[in-house]
Amino acid sequence: MLHPSRHPIRLRINGTPHDLEVESWTPLLDLLRDHLDLTGTKKGCDHGQCGACTVLVDGVRVLSCLTLAVMRDGSEVTTVEGLAQGDRLHPLQQAFIEHDAFQCGYCTPGQLCSAVGLANEGQAKSLDDVRELMSGNLCRCGAYAQIAQAVAQVVLGPEPPKSEVVQRAWIAGTTVNARAKLGPA
Repeated sequence: MLHPSRHPIRLRINGTPHDLEVESWTPLLDLLRDHLDLTGTKKGCDHGQCGACTVLVDGVRVLSCLTLAVMRDGSEVTTVEGLAQGDRLHPLQQAFIEHDAFQCGYCTPGQLCSAVGLANEGQAKSLDDVRELMSGNLCRCGAYAQIAQAVAQVVLGPEPPKSEVVQRAWIAGTTVNARAKLGPA
């Protein structure tokens, strides 16, 4: 009986080096969850559409369900388990708590890793930018407003520039329609 060929790879995961052997078709997500017991990274849609599996590879956000582990040989991988420094939470983790930016929590690991990647990219200049740049991560509970506020607090600072949407009078699901206060748009 023939056994599938396995390929040696070396990954540094959450600061720890790992020498592994994997089949060529093993997604990074399955390697993390099934082989290394790092179950913080979630399997959502398994098609790269929900963002639940987002991890950082060399500081860049990556959908681990669409990335073959052998393609990442030699890379630094950070999962949600690697964000905190001992007992000290990552600033984004702390901001998620402060803003109640999770409900069921299933999407939270992917949201956090995506937010760290967003911060690393340095492209967000407003709350609207944060919303757009985080749009690849779905939250079935609808905690988008709190997630955006938490990310903006860390990425943009405690007083982020006002959102164009807020300036035009409303944010769906987070504030009472402010048109009455601001007048017509």
